[in-house]
Amino acid sequence: MTEAGRIVIVGGGHNGLVCAAYLARAGRKVLVLEAADRVGGAAVTREFAPGFLVSAPAHLLYGFDAAIERELRLAKHGLGYARRGLRTVAPGDAGALILDGADVVAGEVSAADRAALVEYVQRQRRFAAVLARQNGRVPTPWNLARFALDIRCLGRAGMRELLRVGTMNLHDLLEDRFESAALKGALALDGVLGAKLGPRSGQTFFTSLQRADAHSLPRGGMGAVTGALAIAARAAGAEIRVASPVASFVVSSGRVSGVALESGEEIAADAVVSNLDPKSTYLRLLGARHLDAEFARRVQHFRTDGCVAKLHLALDGLPEFRGVPADALGERLIVAPDCGYVDAAFDPAKYREFSPQPVLEITLPSIHDPALAPAGRHVLSAIVQYAPYDLAGGWDEGRKGLFDATLAVLERHAPGLRSRIIAAELLAPPDLEREFRITGGHWHHGELALDQFMMLRPVPGAAQYAAPVDGLYSCGAGCHPGGGVMGNAGRNAARVVLAALRRAPAGGAA
Repeated sequence: MTEAGRIVIVGGGHNGLVCAAYLARAGRKVLVLEAADRVGGAAVTREFAPGFLVSAPAHLLYGFDAAIERELRLAKHGLGYARRGLRTVAPGDAGALILDGADVVAGEVSAADRAALVEYVQRQRRFAAVLARQNGRVPTPWNLARFALDIRCLGRAGMRELLRVGTMNLHDLLEDRFESAALKGALALDGVLGAKLGPRSGQTFFTSLQRADAHSLPRGGMGAVTGALAIAARAAGAEIRVASPVASFVVSSGRVSGVALESGEEIAADAVVSNLDPKSTYLRLLGARHLDAEFARRVQHFRTDGCVAKLHLALDGLPEFRGVPADALGERLIVAPDCGYVDAAFDPAKYREFSPQPVLEITLPSIHDPALAPAGRHVLSAIVQYAPYDLAGGWDEGRKGLFDATLAVLERHAPGLRSRIIAAELLAPPDLEREFRITGGHWHHGELALDQFMMLRPVPGAAQYAAPVDGLYSCGAGCHPGGGVMGNAGRNAARVVLAALRRAPAGGAA
């Protein structure tokens, strides 16, 4: 064992790096251990074909806490943006629907729908702001009271409306407010993207609030975000070691006292903070034998099966999408023509089948960031939904079928695209699990749902970042407030660890 007196963070994803930076800024000795040969976790930029770079799997930045970006001085450490505030573009034979926040930039939408969209977006932003304030708080009983007060501050009408619609399905809400099928499809997408839910599923209004923020493209891809975070952590004094997979936590006298690496090395620590998903943290590295049986059962039942695949295409030129102006190709392109299409795409997932006509979120990041591809060539990145982790028949057989189905949908909206493909890569949930070490291949480390939210995330007894075993903490997306590259879980966990260390006896461990 090496000397004690340090905090070890297991996993160099964005939350782990945020946690490391804040702990090091507080004067603590911090060591980050990353299993891969580079930091970033699921927010990396990597080459998938010679000369072609892509963000994998996360490809858009939204919800990232501006306070973290400011406090860690990420701009100074290299974070810049190729494009902020992407518009949403839905291709169509009759012309594209283009949304810019509450404004319909293009598309055949009635005056009534335009007015209803302004009201809808304003309400979404107002409700999302209430959730965003909670994101930066540890979900203690006191902060739950503050959350209730925030809801009350919406006013009587706002509070009643949030309580009325908070658990409703998005389909019914959109049907009540809009006429345009294309508009309803575009809005429905944000309630289901990344989740094993359809627009008729309950609580999809709640999940839509998670994506109420604008979408941006970091210059250099998502790896630029985690790269800047790593520089910030090192500048604060943290040490980062890559290619250092952890085999298990070391438990002595009933507390976690360090980690054992796969190499055989053991490292002692006053506290260990896991940036891994809850099942990896508690069931694999700690082991159920160190846990109460009921707690272990709750972790085992935490829903982590992914339902999203990621497609990367290297193209010999810029494709053309039906009805999409050339100056809009660099926006956030979606294939969700109407709620019925999204619902039909979801239906096979209930029976462990992939969608034959998937829902897509597409970016062509090389339009705004030419360094991602050779001159004159482009990268296409697409989220493909739905693709259940436990596919009937298995992914060895199913991967080609989903790839062909996805290309058929793309070809329908972008004729000639197939002939432009130089190289392609489709990552199904088991591929995401294997490459990024995420149980179930779920990019949020677990479903974002009301029963896996705040005091219930990941499970009661571990919802405030401290494990039920002394010396162990969590800071990953499986904690409150959940997935997406936000950074809040990392900062919240750092606060909890620092408070615990301050309470510990002099020279003792938390």
